[in-house]
Amino acid sequence: MAKFEFLYSSFEWLIQNDGWKNVIMWIIGGILIFLAIKKEMEPTLLLPMGFGAILVNIPMADAIAAHGPITTLYNAGIANELFPLLLFIGIGAMIDFGPLLSNPKLMIFGAAAQFGIFFTLCLASVFFPNINDAASIAIIGAADGPTAIAVSQALNSSYQGAIMVAAYSYMALVPVIQPPVIKMMTTKKERLIRMPYAPKSVSKTTRILFPIVITLIAGIFAPSAVSLVGFLMFGNLIRECGVLDSLSETAQKVLANLITIFLGISIALQMQADKFLNVATLVIMGLGLFAFVFDTIGGILVAKLINLFSRNKINPMIGAAGISAFPMSGRIVHKMGLEEDPQNFLLMHSIGVNVSGQIASVIAGGMILNFFL
Repeated sequence: MAKFEFLYSSFEWLIQNDGWKNVIMWIIGGILIFLAIKKEMEPTLLLPMGFGAILVNIPMADAIAAHGPITTLYNAGIANELFPLLLFIGIGAMIDFGPLLSNPKLMIFGAAAQFGIFFTLCLASVFFPNINDAASIAIIGAADGPTAIAVSQALNSSYQGAIMVAAYSYMALVPVIQPPVIKMMTTKKERLIRMPYAPKSVSKTTRILFPIVITLIAGIFAPSAVSLVGFLMFGNLIRECGVLDSLSETAQKVLANLITIFLGISIALQMQADKFLNVATLVIMGLGLFAFVFDTIGGILVAKLINLFSRNKINPMIGAAGISAFPMSGRIVHKMGLEEDPQNFLLMHSIGVNVSGQIASVIAGGMILNFFL
């Protein structure tokens, strides 16, 4: 009898207290965990995010109380943008700007691949009258989770949870999203274009000056981007200075992994059922996909435009690598080139474009803040 009373009370809770919403969030959390483990999609992020989604949707859980651990993590690391900025140090330490410095014109494609951000801003403003919300949603197109977190937090968007989940989910799905878009926008003849790589030596002085100069330029033209760009470039300076190898390795591995775990589980605070399960979340997920697709299209179209006036043709696929999903997008383009022609090695070109996209996306985030903060 007691068993039936328990089942009845559980069913009553599900119906009367919107408990079914919590169950849906448990399922969403389970899907994120599945993608992390089975599909190996950004496991260091999706696994804690998925588990956190389950944790915060347990009724009356102490984890999300005023002084609960997840609330404390969120207030300490996301509410003040600390975690995204620390993660930028790790990302900067991972990036080798050598391919970009040996061929600076690749920066064009990094800038072009931010087209989706501003196109999505126009579209998002139709659905979300609050321009800060629209701008925060548009930055999903930066294909850079930390930038999306920092911008949506600074603009105090009401949809931070959905924005964070969309940004990181689509980053993980780049290998699924980009190939069909690239094939749709290019012909087989274009995908067969070979781009010989003649590496130019980049001096240590140039490598050291580059992050300093980029930070100064960002500070002059986009002051709101200084923190984002500065922490990224500081991480790269640690890598390139040559006297902090152990610190560089720590930033790339220990720091980046630890902060990513904290990010994933604290982001889940914004995934409580009453905040997350609504029509706006579905619209944001759709707009995020739109932004990623048009980022890819923007980079490819600029490459095609340059080919109209250039003798040395560019394989337009490398334009797609201008999104900030480093190094996934660069590797995807390289892999697609090899599928078309086993002797066509696009890796250094695509990685050069990919790292330029990392810089461009952070600057784009700063521009958004300059406009709307």
